[in-house]
Amino acid sequence: MTSAPSNAPSSAPSSAPSSAPRIGMIAGSGLLPILVADGIRATGATVVCVGLRDQFDPALPLHCDAFRPAGTLQIGKWIRILRCAGIEETVMVGRVGKAQMYEPLRLLRQLPDLRAVLLYYRRLRFDRRSHVLLSAVADELATAGVRLIDSTPYIPEHLATIGVMGRVPPTTAQRRDIDFSWPLLRSIANLGVGQGITVRDCDVIAVEAMEGTDAMIDRTAQLCRSGGWVLLKTAHDAHDMRADVPTVGVATVERLSKAGGRVLVLGAGRVIMLEKFKMIAVADRLGIALVGV
Repeated sequence: MTSAPSNAPSSAPSSAPSSAPRIGMIAGSGLLPILVADGIRATGATVVCVGLRDQFDPALPLHCDAFRPAGTLQIGKWIRILRCAGIEETVMVGRVGKAQMYEPLRLLRQLPDLRAVLLYYRRLRFDRRSHVLLSAVADELATAGVRLIDSTPYIPEHLATIGVMGRVPPTTAQRRDIDFSWPLLRSIANLGVGQGITVRDCDVIAVEAMEGTDAMIDRTAQLCRSGGWVLLKTAHDAHDMRADVPTVGVATVERLSKAGGRVLVLGAGRVIMLEKFKMIAVADRLGIALVGV
C-alpha cells in the first residue's frame, strides 16, 4: 500500500483557529462541486467538504482542504462534521438523483440518521418538491448554527450571460421560437413544473419534469425526428439559488446536437454553464446557437 501524498487534504477537519475564513461544502455528484471548491479557495478561504457517499467525484477531495464522506440522508453527520470544523456558512452543490427518493427501500439503502428521519416526518412526508426540501435542509442546518449560502458568487465565470455567447446566431425562425417560448417557460417554471422545454415552430414538444434535461432531450428526438428544435432552460423567478440551480455543460450541447436540436437558450445569471468556455467552443464546432435571455 502506498502512502498518501503529502499535499492530500485532511480527512478529519480540525476546529483549531485559522486565519483564513472557512466555508463548508455539502457535495453531490458532477463537476460543479470541484468548480465551486476552486472558486472558494481562489478567494483565500479554506474548504471543508462533506461528500455525499456514492455521489461525489473521486477527484473532489484533492480540491478541498478537508474532506469527509457522509450518507445522503445523514444530515446529523453533515452537521457534526461542519460544526467540529468551526463552519458557520456552507454551500450545497452537485446532483443528487431526486428520482431515487421514490425507489423502494431507499431509506434502508441510504441509512438515514435520526435527524433526517425527524426532518422527514416533520417537513417532507407529504411534499418533497425541490424548494420544500431545500428550505427544510436549510432550516435544519440553521438550527445547528450553519447558514446555507448561495454558491454562484464563487463561479461567476460559469454563469450564462445575456446575448449570443458563441459564434453561431439563431435564425429568424429560431428567434421567433425563443420569443414565443420564453414567457411560456417562465410560467411553467414559476408553477414548479420544470426548468426546461423544447420547441419548434412555436409548438411545445416536451417539458422537463423530474427525469431531467437529458431525458427530455432524448424524448424530443423521438417526437421531432426532423430536428431543428430549440431547448430553453431557466430557474423560476423566486428560485432559491442556494441549491438546485439549473446546470448544463458540454455533454448537454453534445447530446442536444446528436438529437437534432439547434439552439440552447439559458436564463442569464440563472443557469450554470459547466466549463463555459469549453462549452461555447463545442457549440461553435457543432453549429449550435447558445443564447442568454
